[in-house]
Amino acid sequence: MRIAHVAGRAALRSVSRPAYEDSTMHITFADEPPVYDGDDLAIHFAALIDGEPVVCSITAEALEDHFGAKSPREDDLLAAFEQGASRIRAVCAEVLDDNGGQPAVLRSGLFRVAGLEPE
Repeated sequence: MRIAHVAGRAALRSVSRPAYEDSTMHITFADEPPVYDGDDLAIHFAALIDGEPVVCSITAEALEDHFGAKSPREDDLLAAFEQGASRIRAVCAEVLDDNGGQPAVLRSGLFRVAGLEPE
């Protein structure tokens, strides 16, 4: 399965870039390309929680609403993810810290929550 492949690659090729300084755990993101999932209309990417890979996702709707994706097509979603990667990873790190490091799905409404909006 492609999602498992994302996590496996991340575990092998991790670059330590702390994503969330106030976290109770060490959260980083691998320098691996995200993976398009046409069935779920989402982009999957790997986070590393204390060195262990966790697959996270952002929905097409979130990428369209907040990061300028023009459609749910693969090229549009991947371009929007790359454009918003810093903010996506920052919000994801907060979610991971809040949920104890479990896989996270970032939905559109999450980016409208007070405190998670861009400055």
